[in-house]
Parts: sequence; C-alpha cells; structure tokens
Amino acid sequence: MGEHGKRIECDVLVVGGGINGAGIARDAAGRGLRVVLCEKDDLAQHTSSASSKLIHGGLRYLEQYHFGLVRKALAEREVLLKSAPHIIRPLRFLMPHAAGQRPAWMIRAGLFLYDHLARRDFLPASSTVVLRNHPAGAALQRRFTQAFAYSDAWVDDARLVVLAALDARERGATILTRTRCARVRRDARRWEADLEGSDGTVHVHARCLVNAAGPWAGSFLQATGAGPARPLRLVKGSHIVVPRLFDGDQAFLLQQPDGRIVFALPYEGAFTLVGTTDVDHDAQDVDRVAISPAETAYLCDAVNRCFERRIGPDDVVWSYAGVRPLIADDGGSASSASRDYRFEHDTAGGAPLLSVFGGKVTTFRKLAEQAVDWIGPVLGRQVPAWTAHACLPGGDLYGKEPVARAVLEYDAWVRTRRQQFAWLPDGLLARYARSYGTRLATLLAHCRARADLGEEIVAGLYEVEADYLVRQEWATAADDILWRRTKLGLHVAPGAARRLDAWLTARRRSTVAAQ
Repeated sequence: MGEHGKRIECDVLVVGGGINGAGIARDAAGRGLRVVLCEKDDLAQHTSSASSKLIHGGLRYLEQYHFGLVRKALAEREVLLKSAPHIIRPLRFLMPHAAGQRPAWMIRAGLFLYDHLARRDFLPASSTVVLRNHPAGAALQRRFTQAFAYSDAWVDDARLVVLAALDARERGATILTRTRCARVRRDARRWEADLEGSDGTVHVHARCLVNAAGPWAGSFLQATGAGPARPLRLVKGSHIVVPRLFDGDQAFLLQQPDGRIVFALPYEGAFTLVGTTDVDHDAQDVDRVAISPAETAYLCDAVNRCFERRIGPDDVVWSYAGVRPLIADDGGSASSASRDYRFEHDTAGGAPLLSVFGGKVTTFRKLAEQAVDWIGPVLGRQVPAWTAHACLPGGDLYGKEPVARAVLEYDAWVRTRRQQFAWLPDGLLARYARSYGTRLATLLAHCRARADLGEEIVAGLYEVEADYLVRQEWATAADDILWRRTKLGLHVAPGAARRLDAWLTARRRSTVAAQ
C-alpha cells in the first residue's frame, strides 16, 4: 500500500500475479535483481486458483506423445514436493478399468513410462489393484473389478502463488496487488509504466518488462506496442464440489466415453472435487468466468458412470471455472491442446520484453528459472539458478534445503507441533500446519492460550489469522481469505463474507486512525 504515489526504479517489472508471474518475481529477486510485480486483482484470483489442485506429470499427455512435457513435469513434481511439503502432499490415484475402455496393456505401458520418465525418489510405483480386495472398491459400481494405481501430488494452488510472492518480497521484490498496469512506454534503455491502484498511481522505470498476464497476455502484448495480439487458445476448465463420494484418502481418475478423463479428488474433508472440463472460451469475457449447465451435467455424468452414489446439479455445493491460456495450434480438441509453455523474447524494439504464453502449475518453477536465465544476461547479470535447492516459505520443516524427509515425515512433524501448541484444537492445528508450515510459529508468536487467538470472526477464522493474512499475505477482502488463502468458504454459514468484510473495513479504519 505504501508504495503508491511513488516513482520506483527497478530491473524487472512483472505484469501478472498468477503462478508464472509470482514464480518469475521470486526467481529474479533471489538472483539480486530489483523486481516490481503488479496484479490488477488479488494474487491467484483467476486461472491460478482454478486448477485441479494437482502437481502431476500429466498421464493423459502420454497419449498425445508429449513426452518432453511429461518428463519435465515429473521431474518438477519431486522438486516441488520437497520444497513445500505443507501445501503439497503425495496423492495415490486409482484408475478403475472396465470393458470398452483403453486396453489394459496400453494403460500398463503408459504407467511404466510414467514411473520411469523421470527420477522418482520416494513416491511408490504404479500397480494393479483387485477392487474386491481394496477398501476403495466399495464406492465404485460393480462392473469395475480391477483398477490401476499410480502416484502424483496434491497442491493448494492459490497458496502456492502467495508463497512464491511472499518469497519474492522477502528477497527484496515489491508486490503490488489490485494495481493495474494502465500504460507502458518503451525507449531504447527502459520501460516506463503507470500502475494504478486504489491509493493512486505508481510510476515505474524498469530495464526489462515481463508479460505474465495469463489469459490477458496476448492483449497486453498489443498494448505495449510490441506487436499485434498473439493468438492464444483460451480454454475454460470447470470443477464442481459435492458432498464426499467415497471414503479413504485416495483419488480417482475416471475414463470417459469421449476419451477424456475426469478426476475425483478428496477435498476439504467432507467433500469431493470433480473436474475438469475443456471448453473453448470467448476471449471477450475473461474476467467473469463460470461453469455452464452443460459442463455441470458432463461432470455429474462422469461421476454417475463410475460411482455407486449418483449426483445431480442440486448436489453441487460450489463450483469454479478458470481460463487457461494455451498456445494456439492448428486445431484439434481443447483437451488435446498443449499445456507446455513458450517464451517470446523481444530486444529489437528497445528495452527487453519477455512474454510468457501457456504453462501449468506443475512447471511454474522451471518456467521461472528459464525466464530469468534469459533476463539476467540481457541485463548484464550472470547469476546461477537457485530455486531447485530452496524451500518455499514454511516448507523448511527439516532445514533450509528441500529434503524427502520433509515429505515422508510430515505427520511426525505435525505431532511435534501438537505437543508445542497443545492448547490448540486438533482440527485448527492441522489446518494451520497445512497452510503455514513452519510459519506457524510466526502466526502464533504471541499466543499462549486459545483466548489469545482473538475473536472468532466467522467459524474457524480467528482475528490472529485474519490479521496475519492482511499484514503478510495481501488479503484485503473476504473472498481473498475465505476462498484463496483458506477454503473456509466451504465451511462457513451464509452471511460469513459480509461479517468478514465488515471486520476488514473496521481494521482498515483503525489502522488509518492510528497513523
């Protein structure tokens, strides 16, 4: 907030506060570059909080012969698991198999590749499961007698973005949320940008501009004057959340008659997350994206083909949708469009410009590393990459270096925290540990008893956490807290958002009055 009205000189201006922008800001700041990141809304408000919440190689991409993308993603899966074991955790998948689906030999061959395309330090290999002998088989229709099991990982996608931005700030970056890049001008040596926020305009002089605007990247590139809008393929992916469909902590990959796959994932204890769809989206309306009735029906049908329990639109307790900015190709279905990323480098027109197109949550760190590998030398800075050997904030459960132990012994670490904070209810401690990792000590630095948490503003949210999210994690509105910094929105009563917004407004007034 305090940066507004200033003039800032920096090396790199990053436009876009999704996972790619936050990752690039983090990497660049860690290499000693002066970084400013601006985001017109909240961090991860759009595509980066609307994913399937998975860190995965992309098993289905093997059918499309995208072996390079799968190998890269599998390698990153290991790196990210060890760097943030609080918000990323291993997840075992079951793929039920029945007559008429992909042949069993083909699935076994694909899973063999999936197991061996990249180094796998601690996740178990794939296997065949006889469903009558497996507890998860009870939830499936009787026509399924066997399944294939394999490993991937779960991530809290919105928190991943916030932690990357937090790491960037702690390494010297300036992070400006709800601040729009209104105008940019380029000369031979620098970019001049006017960033407009609620507190006024920030004038930035940057030696390099990074266009990480996601679905808006093509139109933003045109606004820079560097060329016409690039032909991105905008694909909408939608998810539904329903009451829990199965017991156990495994997830399901459901094969569909049209050749697509749908995930059914355990979610927030009492729910199941089902997704995703792939529908081409009209580029004219990217800010307001919602699931359609046809997509809801598609996902309900996917569940009803496989599980004993049937669902319909009335069972949906929440849904969300996001637009993925994929690299335009020569046609084909939306689900077959490449999830890989591409850079466009422009130095011919003056000060350097890097535009990022495509990408996925799993490969954000590698994307950022490659982006800064180009930015650094262009700006005369030869600094080696570092993020492969660094934890994200809160991920240093067993030291500053990412280690498999932090993944495999997460539960043991939580047990130690339970002894340390014995006065905290178990459910609250479990959520805090998952959300904040070792930053739990910062969150609860001045708390010695439950009363020290302050008022319970809405169910499960106490003043100490809300205040932390405002001070440390750029939360300014109820939705920031209820749906992105936490998922308490699924658990609170109607009217909770109004009460939280009222608390946030009162807090802002008292802060201003105290200044």
